[in-house]
Amino acid sequence: MSLFWTILLGVVAAFWIFYGGYCQLRLREIPRLGDYAPETGEKAPLVSVLVAARDEAQKLPEALPTMLSQTGVRHEVIAVDDRSQDSTGALLEDFAARDARLRVVHVRELPAGWMGKPHALEMAYEKSRGEWLLFTDADVRFHPETVSRALRLVRERELDHVTLIATLDMRGFWEHAALGYIALAFLLGIRPWLVDKPTAGSYMGIGAFQMVRRSAYEAAGGHKRLAMEVVDDMKLGKMVKRAGFRSSVGISGDFLHIRWQEGLGNITRGLTKNMFAGMSFHVWKAVGTFLGVMLLSVLPFLALAFTHGLAFWMAVAASAGAILFNIAVLRGSGAESPLYGLAHPFGALVFAWIAIRSMVVTLWRGGIVWRDTFYPLDELKRGSV
Repeated sequence: MSLFWTILLGVVAAFWIFYGGYCQLRLREIPRLGDYAPETGEKAPLVSVLVAARDEAQKLPEALPTMLSQTGVRHEVIAVDDRSQDSTGALLEDFAARDARLRVVHVRELPAGWMGKPHALEMAYEKSRGEWLLFTDADVRFHPETVSRALRLVRERELDHVTLIATLDMRGFWEHAALGYIALAFLLGIRPWLVDKPTAGSYMGIGAFQMVRRSAYEAAGGHKRLAMEVVDDMKLGKMVKRAGFRSSVGISGDFLHIRWQEGLGNITRGLTKNMFAGMSFHVWKAVGTFLGVMLLSVLPFLALAFTHGLAFWMAVAASAGAILFNIAVLRGSGAESPLYGLAHPFGALVFAWIAIRSMVVTLWRGGIVWRDTFYPLDELKRGSV
């Protein structure tokens, strides 16, 4: 039995030490927005910043001015009030009265066959005039040079689509533990350094920042193809790349910030809606994710208590490798301290719980609830891209 644990924990240790190290090396290949000078020139293309907002009156006053105050570019902002029940609509109209670059669209009813966010972004696109479309969220805060640097990035790398990994504003133990592990799992699963390789299957789209050439967006099918997609941001990246256009990922650093989910409860509720959808509603993927996380990220720490000899040292190596990789991920994600990587097994337990919870809740309900609207599972599967 000791031999079994030694071999199993040795395999886990090798995974974290070698594959984790490999991932950290490959992450260096991803362009950093700060390495690109702001685009300049009167002939710079018009950028349409498109944002869907529902009940965002609390966060819009901080985020919207940063979208409007971009320097060195010609841009417009089109904000869609998606059936808000708070003061979002009035707040947007007040901003628009003071800044002609902002136009507001109000959605009163959701048409059949649409999810709220994809429909709102489709409405924004239809009002836009830009050569480049920048899809973002209502709680994202931009540095004044974010868009101009992104334009330089896409020009120099000859891209049709770029999505930026935003810096997360995290507070407290559980946000760092959970969001740090989510970022780690995302990197392992997506392998963003392969997104710009045309022959690789990796694709990526992050709702905080996706900038796509208008012609590529239209050729790929736009949000009409994403009408019933829960993870519409990821699937936009997939559509554009599968249509043959050049796609890439960038790291924003201090040029893009987001307070994504506040507190463990909101993290759990938000990902309960998304995670099973991100697995294309496949039970085997959800169960496999749960088992994989428990094996790689929880077992080594438990094994420290019941193994001895060589098996114990394999558990030490696996635990240390996992923590070091988690620390590296947190260092690049805006953590208050990378030492929150020591919370790796706790973040793993949260992630594993959400994977199973997302599957169970979705199957139990027979669909998902998003923005106060229920969407049956059969319709979601038929609309999957």
